[in-house]
Amino acid sequence: MATMTGAEIGRLQGLERARPTRTLWQDARRRLLQNRLCVAGLLILSLFLFAAIFGPYIAPYDFLAQDASRRLQGPSSDNWLGTDALGRDIFSRLLFGARTAALVATITTVISLFLGVSLGTAAGFLGGRVDAFIMWITDITMSIPGLLLAMLVNTALLYPIQRWFDERYQATRNPFYLNTLWLDFVLVFGTLALIAWPEFARLIRGQVLSIGHMPYIEAARSIGTSSPSIMRRHIVPNALGPVVVAVTQGMGGAIVLESSLSFLGIGVQPPNASWGSMLADSLSLWTTEPHLMIAPAATIGIITVAFVFVGDGLNDALNPRQK
Repeated sequence: MATMTGAEIGRLQGLERARPTRTLWQDARRRLLQNRLCVAGLLILSLFLFAAIFGPYIAPYDFLAQDASRRLQGPSSDNWLGTDALGRDIFSRLLFGARTAALVATITTVISLFLGVSLGTAAGFLGGRVDAFIMWITDITMSIPGLLLAMLVNTALLYPIQRWFDERYQATRNPFYLNTLWLDFVLVFGTLALIAWPEFARLIRGQVLSIGHMPYIEAARSIGTSSPSIMRRHIVPNALGPVVVAVTQGMGGAIVLESSLSFLGIGVQPPNASWGSMLADSLSLWTTEPHLMIAPAATIGIITVAFVFVGDGLNDALNPRQK
């Protein structure tokens, strides 16, 4: 059996020391950037975020500006995507609608993520009756079709609250009660969060159940660490990998649900811009003026697919088994 000389051993040790080491996050970033579909999705979402932040400042026209002499015109150099039945520029309305979509996707996902992580962690860590009760609520919520539940809650709350605002204005003459635009957003945020949190709760509960019996968790219990501290410092950080992937899917789903509610007339109401309301306005004219529906429908589809690409890329990058 051949033996290595001291010089060969020293050379191999030098090569080992010179070999660059990568952390888990550096390795995940490398795999993420190698996924072409994920990179394409990130570029699309970057443009979407840019439009949401700066769209109102770079839009060629005011999204509410009407011009009867230019109604129902096709794409041109003056109106890149044409005009609608009221003479409003479709491209400008798409840019303003991007802000609505971004707000709904971000705030709804944050609220539902907070509820899901809190309840799922409590259910998986505490177990027993707490777990049974939380999962009972989760199963009931998930058993109802999401869009139907959102319609029910939004419709049940919207008109009574609007009527109460009208009564308060008649009693006080305070102009605050006339501006109910923010009320649409609050109802949409709450409604969509109500139907989205169960998925996060079930996901985080499964992660907690798999992590809860790890040796380092038992060691933390043995030295007297409190349960809230264990959940906050050990369980939740180690269970967030799959949740990060689910968040991207949830943001795309929130945009689709908000557009569906606005399309049905119970979501974000005019004069706020929404891609769903643009689809509803063009429903009776799409056979003769297809550009009215193609622009918002294609935008919703592209953004949703981009979220899917990014979610799949994150799943591949954050999954240690992919290495």
